[in-house]
Amino acid sequence: MSSRLYHFSGAGNNFIVLDGREAEIDREVARIQALCAQYHTDGLMILGCEDGYDFRMEFYNPDGSGGMMCGNGGRCITAFADELGIHPADGKRFHFLAPDGPHTAEILEKNEQGWIIRLQMKDVEGVKAVLGGYFLDTGTRHFVQFVPDTEAVDIEQEGPRYRWDPAFAPQGANANFVERRPGGGLRVRTFEKGVEGETLACGTGITASAIAAWFDATESAIGSPVHTPVRARQDDLAVDFTPLGHDRFTGVFLTGPATIQAIY
Repeated sequence: MSSRLYHFSGAGNNFIVLDGREAEIDREVARIQALCAQYHTDGLMILGCEDGYDFRMEFYNPDGSGGMMCGNGGRCITAFADELGIHPADGKRFHFLAPDGPHTAEILEKNEQGWIIRLQMKDVEGVKAVLGGYFLDTGTRHFVQFVPDTEAVDIEQEGPRYRWDPAFAPQGANANFVERRPGGGLRVRTFEKGVEGETLACGTGITASAIAAWFDATESAIGSPVHTPVRARQDDLAVDFTPLGHDRFTGVFLTGPATIQAIY
């Protein structure tokens, strides 16, 4: 690959990010696998051009699979666009195309530590109760299970059990283990398919967990905006959305950090 390699972190979710607007990028599965293994990252992203958008986002898992959205990756590639000197066409929010459709992202804060970015996720429809938890698609397929204590979960044993469960065949699903915190917040741990292990944060999983927590509540107001603080393994994030019904959610936003770890 001829493009420089940028190593980004989104709340501990690590990615190699490449500028593919002019450089020829090798997208062979073996090459993607090798790069993710070499730099110990949770995925690889390529920023490209797309008519009508500020940029296009391509995302690949460490196993070379693609075609899904990554919430932490969406914030990181927005920070990458800003680092490259790309400016939002509307002067405020980036508009980009990801594998699951259009997104917007707004830089709320930028300092020497990095960026805080508010990323609009896709609208969500359909939450299914299954296996003692919930299944939903927030750009990537997720299973959410509520537990008393996330630290007590043996995620390397429990994660694969749900990730490969026949209920989610053939694509499988990421497995999220969620603890309710005082004040309405959540603590989330995620076993990610494609990575085949726990990551320090999963943006689409954090989003799915917040929506599932609302769905799981006995008293939930339809039409009222919801704000949910979420603690991942090492950072704090927030999810906002408005429920239009018991299985329809709009105005879904994920807010959190993005930082550059290294440039190679």
